[in-house]
Amino acid sequence: MRDTRASLLSEAEILVRGRGYSGFSYADLAEAVGIRKASIHHHFRTKEALAQALIEAYDARYDAALDDISGQTADGVARIEAYGRLYLGGVERGLGCLCAALAVELETLPEALRRAITAFFEKHIAWLAGVIEEGQISGSVRAGLDPQAHARMIVATLEGSLLLERFLAGPEGFGRTLAALSEGLRPVNKS
Repeated sequence: MRDTRASLLSEAEILVRGRGYSGFSYADLAEAVGIRKASIHHHFRTKEALAQALIEAYDARYDAALDDISGQTADGVARIEAYGRLYLGGVERGLGCLCAALAVELETLPEALRRAITAFFEKHIAWLAGVIEEGQISGSVRAGLDPQAHARMIVATLEGSLLLERFLAGPEGFGRTLAALSEGLRPVNKS
């Protein structure tokens, strides 16, 4: 049986990704996990502490995924496609990205959460910029692209597609967007 803390994190992540930070309460979480609301406070004294733990767990999962992607292939476009597929689970489950769902409410979030969300996205942009730079050196990514600008575009495209395809064309539409994004990064064949 899963421990209570893990269950709370799992269910809270679903609630935040589906409803946003302000869209759920400890009462909602208690009902989802099947415990008393007061029991949640034993694990997470405040909603901010819960959200911080969610971001940390989400970030750790992505760190492991980025390491896996880096170890699977040196091809820049293949790495970016694998990164894009990390978003596919959200499309399939009808859930947004945790950090993007929180970022929507940025102005109302505590400062510590804002910093954690910013750090999450900055890390991903830096990783993607590195993939683009390495890909340009190896010839697997089109030369002449601005790595920082394109890394930001990749994140923005995937986040936007995750949002849109949850209610438009689902995984198929997301796959088409990812394919178009990837195609724009491939080196131009000069036959």
